Amino acid sequence: QVQLVESGGGLVQAGGSLRLSCATTGIIARANAMGWYRQAPGKQRELVAGITVGGSANYADSVKGRFTISRDNAKNTVYLQMNSLKPEDTAVYYCNLLPPFGSWGQGTQVTVSS
Repeated sequence: QVQLVESGGGLVQAGGSLRLSCATTGIIARANAMGWYRQAPGKQRELVAGITVGGSANYADSVKGRFTISRDNAKNTVYLQMNSLKPEDTAVYYCNLLPPFGSWGQGTQVTVSS
C-alpha cells in the first residue's frame, strides 16, 4: 500500500522559511519522479515543484527562486525548502508521484501571516 506522509508545515511570518518533508512507503520513490503540490482554500490543487529520478527540478513560476525541491533516495524522502514565504503561499501542501498516482496523504498546512 502506498503511503505518503507530509510534515514540516506551520505558521510563519511573511519572509520566513519552512522545510517540508515527504516520507514514502509502499513505493520506491527513488524510482519515480516526485512532486510537491498545494491546495489553497477555494482553489484547485496545483503542482508547485517536481523532481526527476536524476534530480532535475522544475518549479511553478510563482515559487521559482524561493522554493527548492530535493530528494534523498536512500531514505525514500522528498523535501521542499521554502524561503521568502508570502501570504499567497498559504495552503495545504501534499507530495505525490509526478504525475500523481493513487491516494493523497493528509498534507501539511502552511500558513503565512502578513
